Amino acid sequence: MGIQHFRLPDVGEGLVEAEIVSWKVKPGDTVKLNDTVVEIETAKSLVELPVPFAGTISELLVPEGETVPVGTPIIAVQTDSADDAAAAAEDLVPSIPEEEDKTGGRTAVLVGYGPKTTEAKRRARKTPAASAGSAPGPAAGGAAPATAVPAPAAAAPAVASTPAVAAPAAHTGAPTEVAGGNGVHVLAKPPVRKLAKDLGVDLATVTATGPGGIITRQDVEGHVAAPVEAAPVAPAYEPAPVVSGREDTRVPVKGVQKVMAQAMVASAFTAPHVTEWITVDVSATMELVDRLKADKAFRELKVSPLLIVAKAVTLAARRTPIINAAWDEQAQEIVYKGAVNLGIAAATPRGLIVPNIKNADALTLPELCAALNDLVATAREGRTQPADQAGGSFTITNVGVFGVDAGTPIINPGEAAILAFGAVRKQPWVVDDEIVPRWITTLALSFDHRLIDGEKGSIFLADVASILEDPARALMF
Repeated sequence: MGIQHFRLPDVGEGLVEAEIVSWKVKPGDTVKLNDTVVEIETAKSLVELPVPFAGTISELLVPEGETVPVGTPIIAVQTDSADDAAAAAEDLVPSIPEEEDKTGGRTAVLVGYGPKTTEAKRRARKTPAASAGSAPGPAAGGAAPATAVPAPAAAAPAVASTPAVAAPAAHTGAPTEVAGGNGVHVLAKPPVRKLAKDLGVDLATVTATGPGGIITRQDVEGHVAAPVEAAPVAPAYEPAPVVSGREDTRVPVKGVQKVMAQAMVASAFTAPHVTEWITVDVSATMELVDRLKADKAFRELKVSPLLIVAKAVTLAARRTPIINAAWDEQAQEIVYKGAVNLGIAAATPRGLIVPNIKNADALTLPELCAALNDLVATAREGRTQPADQAGGSFTITNVGVFGVDAGTPIINPGEAAILAFGAVRKQPWVVDDEIVPRWITTLALSFDHRLIDGEKGSIFLADVASILEDPARALMF
């Protein structure tokens, strides 16, 4: 019998850390191979992890709510055989597809926020016997020494995207040798390297005080806190103090919220956005929705105007395929997508995500309705998987559910356009020179002006509006 430690695995998303959301077991519980033991939140979604060996839970090493780097031991299991140690060397986690760039590097993709290539590589695993203060030991399963982790060479992104992160160091958390900004090689553990990156500190400029020349967390923090010799600059004015009867609350930005913020900044300041609006009478669409609700083909489905908008988008994209394309900055090419993977922006308690319906343009109306229902239900439960968020080609954001008429949506990195669907309201409208109450909505299309000119964007938006105004026009596409 022996105690085996299950380390937080790399779940195939190119991430370096994750938050422990909830434990599914407690000390004393018996688990079998591949039993789900913990739910974690990465920068993309919630993922349930199975344990790679069987036995009795000895200890939960990380409390709920704590964020830890990949490779950190999170649970101890007392196994019946020491042979189970071999199983511990494998990260038995759900298979998640990865995007790869032309050089073979991993693509870090926040689902719905587009790809960015990186050439970061994982080191060979080490044996648990390697101590934190020693030099890197032999890799598990062989005698060859583990190689140093190369500094990731960030390639230019195909389109604006979430900044890619380097793959983690070996799972032992031992210090690794990395090159500083001036080419000087330094030793630092993965958490220390991450801290230095977050603080904007070049490790080559930090004085190491750890054993064997290792740079410690205290070294980095002391370097930041060291006084900088510079002439003091007097403020132009004395800011007035903020007086409040209650204390401020600070909430760490992490997970989906953090990557969403990074992706939106990257998109807004990389792709030249143009937004056009059109106000349209959708009374005929509302009548169609009522008829579909009574149709037996939609008996167990929830039908809404969003369904007709989604169908109109897939049809209009046939006439203006550039809408369903992307700008490849590195190759200086326009990539026309082979299918419409229709993303639907979904607000969840953990942040905004954009899962997409694969091959939406090939689905019948009932099939598209069922896919929309499943997408929304899964997102609300917080169970959307990374594969369901990757590879989107066009996005709809339904701001109308919040009573909002219109807006200027930001394009998802990796895509060329996004459509905001506003609230549908009864308003006075002129029909045959008479003012009558009609169902009215506003559509707002933001598009990347690098590849979509005003004519193409206007044609697409007008086509979507014409189908919503008269659904029978769909027969023309």
